[in-house]
Amino acid sequence: MAGRTHVFDSFECAIHRLAPTCGHCDCRVIGHGVESNGVVYCCARCAHHEGAKRIADNEAHTVPD
Repeated sequence: MAGRTHVFDSFECAIHRLAPTCGHCDCRVIGHGVESNGVVYCCARCAHHEGAKRIADNEAHTVPD
């Protein structure tokens, strides 16, 4: 990350230190997340709460225009 090397004794420690946090609920984003206006969210629902309109991670979370 940013050209720096990190060493951890567990994957959990690496996640806690390096994984981004959701811009709405502050959970750690591991794997798939979504991004809107440079902010990372864990899911489309959180992005919608923060004003994103055109993000969908599945049909149930689609917001109509």
